[in-house]
Amino acid sequence: MKFTLSWLKNHLETDADVHAIAEAMTMAGLEVEHVSDPTAKLAPFTVAKIVSAERHPNADRLQVCQVETVDGMKEIVCGAPNARPGLTTIYAPIGAYVPGLGVTLVEKPVRGVVSNGMLCSASELELADDSDGIQELPDTLAVGTPAAAVFGAEPVIDFEVTPNRPDWLGVAGIARDLAAAGVGTLKTYDIAPVRGGFPSPIAVRIEAPEMCPVFAGRLIRGVKNGPSPDWLQRRLTAIGLRSINRLVDVTNLIAYDQARPLHVYDAAKLVGAEIVVRGGQIASDTGEHEHLIALDGKTYQVDPAMCVIADAAGERPIGLGGVMGGESTGCSDQTVDVFLESAWFDPIVTAQTGRTLTISSDAQYRFARGVDTASVVPGLELATRLILDLCGGEPSDIVAAGQTPALPQPLDFDPAYVARLSGLTLGDDRIADILKALGFDIAPGSPWRVTPPSWRRDVDGPADLVEEVARIAGYGALPSTPLPQVARPARGVLSPRQTRIRIARRALAAMGYGEAVTWSFTSRKIAEAFGGGSERLVLQNPIASELDCMRPSVLPNLIQAAARNAARGHADAALFEIGPIYLGDRPGDQKTVIAGLIAPHAARHWSGQPEQALYALKGDLMALLEELGAPVASLQLVEGQNRDWWRPGQSARLQLGPKVVVAEFGALHPRTLKALGADAPMVAFEVMLDAVPEPRVARGKARPAADLPPLQPLTRDFAFLVDGDRPAGDLVKAVVGADKALIADVRVFDVYRGQGVPEGQKSVALEVVIQPREATLTDTEIEALTGKITAAAARAGAELRA
Repeated sequence: MKFTLSWLKNHLETDADVHAIAEAMTMAGLEVEHVSDPTAKLAPFTVAKIVSAERHPNADRLQVCQVETVDGMKEIVCGAPNARPGLTTIYAPIGAYVPGLGVTLVEKPVRGVVSNGMLCSASELELADDSDGIQELPDTLAVGTPAAAVFGAEPVIDFEVTPNRPDWLGVAGIARDLAAAGVGTLKTYDIAPVRGGFPSPIAVRIEAPEMCPVFAGRLIRGVKNGPSPDWLQRRLTAIGLRSINRLVDVTNLIAYDQARPLHVYDAAKLVGAEIVVRGGQIASDTGEHEHLIALDGKTYQVDPAMCVIADAAGERPIGLGGVMGGESTGCSDQTVDVFLESAWFDPIVTAQTGRTLTISSDAQYRFARGVDTASVVPGLELATRLILDLCGGEPSDIVAAGQTPALPQPLDFDPAYVARLSGLTLGDDRIADILKALGFDIAPGSPWRVTPPSWRRDVDGPADLVEEVARIAGYGALPSTPLPQVARPARGVLSPRQTRIRIARRALAAMGYGEAVTWSFTSRKIAEAFGGGSERLVLQNPIASELDCMRPSVLPNLIQAAARNAARGHADAALFEIGPIYLGDRPGDQKTVIAGLIAPHAARHWSGQPEQALYALKGDLMALLEELGAPVASLQLVEGQNRDWWRPGQSARLQLGPKVVVAEFGALHPRTLKALGADAPMVAFEVMLDAVPEPRVARGKARPAADLPPLQPLTRDFAFLVDGDRPAGDLVKAVVGADKALIADVRVFDVYRGQGVPEGQKSVALEVVIQPREATLTDTEIEALTGKITAAAARAGAELRA
């Protein structure tokens, strides 16, 4: 909904500027979306007069004009074909921003002649989409007159209307609320009845009162239609409406001014002497729906749930009630006699018709929200007066059918409820003044009897009245009462276990895994394949036949999730889940695990081998355990003891001693994947969270400062021969322990079997990162450290190769 400041001031006596009005609307609950002030955009531009115009010495299509401006005589180069001596036009000085071009004018030569400004067209001022030349204005305008005054530019406010406030769809309703909020004084106008000069020759009959309870109209004969006067065109154009002709513009003006939609029919195009309001019809013999060619030129199929306006004894549709008129009875400049309609259409029927036919006209938008039921005759009288003033003519008596819907019912209201519900401390007189200013009628007593106005059918309880008082009094006046203080818990809100789950979830997400949330059930067949499926873990009433057993592992659920992703074209997946597994029916047999899975099915690449994914998974697993505070350095890697769903030779365990298994990881067996409908390869891990010891927390001690060595680290490479079945991790641990003060990291960068390496052995190449602490190491110290590394490796069964 848009309106201009001057339009508002027709209904509100106020000195407030557009920004103060917008602020007051916001505080009163009207959601202002945008304030446009074209006067600011046009501020640099003024009226000027061309004194002389001569051909440019270096360009045939340019003229050098001497122009009388507000800044004195200026020489301006102009390329417009209509630039000529004596023309009154618009001048832009140096430094002005031209909105239609998006440039700021600077003084510069044009083909060797300096132009000291610019003469502007309508499109360059964004007053029209295109222009054939510069503006041509009346000679009566004085030089220096602001362009904003010439074109009647003024600020426009655009705001969002909530569905429960159809009265805000008229400028008069907005003025009423602003006056109640103290922004100004409401101007009230009595709409005087227009005496009819003859009985209406056109009657009205309502066959569908549930769709249209009341319908009024009158004939106005002898009108002279044509273009609207400038003031009306400017008012409609400013809010984005296109001026059509006087008759149609009057109905649009009243729709936006009073929130009262109207319609005019060309009486000469009506068939018969009666207008019938009915539902849509379907031919009994053919079953075909009737059709209407509407004013927008489109043909619409009408069904019985829609309200139809018809003539020809009710046989020919000429409009959709409350939505849009028909093309067959539209008004043109040749119209002489018109029938003016003012009715009230059911909001639900109108809304459903617009939704079904995808029509959202100004009338449909208003009727769907509920037009003021008391505005039927006043709206008709106001439109009659405007048509007579602009088009002339003679009106008939008003003809009406049906009955206006009843007014809203009065409510019992205790003014003390305002303080009880909102906290505002207001006197009874102030509360009464606010409600009366908004149009409510108050009958004194205990409690008050408050009757909502006809345009406020959304008010149906005391809480609604409190809301009206609160928004007008100002939400800023609501008391600020802090909540009572609550004692802080002695310890953290999350338990240590919950904290570790949270850490694990964030860590895995940061590594690129997507979290899956799957059922805690699986099929008994799958459960048995993963070491579960006992009779006591089978559900008596499963939600699905394939979910009849408590799961002994999260891995089958993740495998199936990855397979579903692959079936939908997303085979390359990395998933994790944190949840329970069930190893038995005793209380301690429910465990929490952290499981992750990678399905390495990316686009083919030389580095995309399955073992590469396995090493990446192991790195993710070790990083996760480190985040959880597990003693990573003390973990033992044990191969050959994993269960059947792991692939032999490509899986292992991490454990603390022989009995505490912290995690299992590796490649999943192709047989297991095939049974679950998934394609190999897939690699996964499963961490038993309950088996990960909690890190020791030194109470009362702060975290020490970061120890950042001031010296640059150096690296040394070693190659050792070890037995072929010896894990490289054992060698890494041995080398790290050679000198924990100087050795910062040890990395395996090559494993080699082949020529030059004895049968049954392998060559493991290590990069040792040495970090000096106090001084740069000398060659002697580096040699000594090398000896320690070699000796530590020898104790681990390794022989220095190079």
